[in-house]
Amino acid sequence: VQLQASGGGLVQAGGSLRLSCAVSGRTFSMYAMGWFRQAPGKERVFVAAINWGAGRTYYADSVKGRFTISGGSATNTVYLQMSSLKPEDTAVYYCAADRRRFTTTPAYDYWGQGTLVTVSS
Repeated sequence: VQLQASGGGLVQAGGSLRLSCAVSGRTFSMYAMGWFRQAPGKERVFVAAINWGAGRTYYADSVKGRFTISGGSATNTVYLQMSSLKPEDTAVYYCAADRRRFTTTPAYDYWGQGTLVTVSS
């Protein structure tokens, strides 16, 4: 399974950005997809997750109401729509896939390369 993340960039506070994660390979074996982020000097933390087939979603409290995760097996792509962005959302965003779990821990089976999101104040 290969994951290709894209869509990062520079945006002003209050703006919006949409990240994409294209999934290829043995996609039929996927159970869940997640987005994580890692700010400079900090650990990687959970942002959002979605069931690959059922579409159930879960969000970190810090992004609830501002970010929306969507997509899945129909398109082999997962999106993260980010709105009302804040400077503290600045980080490298990673997409990840797991074959068995729907989890908020960074113990996913497969990871994309990361895409940088910078929010200016």
